[in-house]
Amino acid sequence: MRTSARRGGSAGKEAGAATRFQRVRQDHAREAAEDYAELILDLGEAGRTVRPSDLAQRLGVTHVTVLRALDRLLRDGLITRDADRGILLSPDGLRMARASRERHRVVLSFLERLGVPSEVAAVDAEGIEHHVSHIALQRMEAFLREPVPGPERRTARRGTKRPRALTK
Repeated sequence: MRTSARRGGSAGKEAGAATRFQRVRQDHAREAAEDYAELILDLGEAGRTVRPSDLAQRLGVTHVTVLRALDRLLRDGLITRDADRGILLSPDGLRMARASRERHRVVLSFLERLGVPSEVAAVDAEGIEHHVSHIALQRMEAFLREPVPGPERRTARRGTKRPRALTK
């Protein structure tokens, strides 16, 4: 009886781990598409015609890498290519880029609010934005809506200022 119960528990843990890893793999697959879409949006909003060479330079990858990624984005219906107007986001690509940009903004603001230096927060946010769950993102947004505590509350959180009952 114990052996079968133990096996069932183990199988449940393994299934949970498999689900988590599957989500991470899906996030990684989506990560490159989101990075490209966000960069295409940024360059397009700056009034530039977006060319593969622009993307390669900004992302620090080869022209061939960009062309392969663009083929996937085209296949997935996230971009269109035009000889005169360059690379354009489709409506789905635009939604993806805007959502990625918003997640980045929230994660970056959250990390900075925690006191992470801006340079470090910018690098960390670039990776976290692709893996953060909707629940975690909602909690971050709620945290950011809270008023910033004054110096006396911040000191108490660090433990340097203790309530009177604990100082005796």
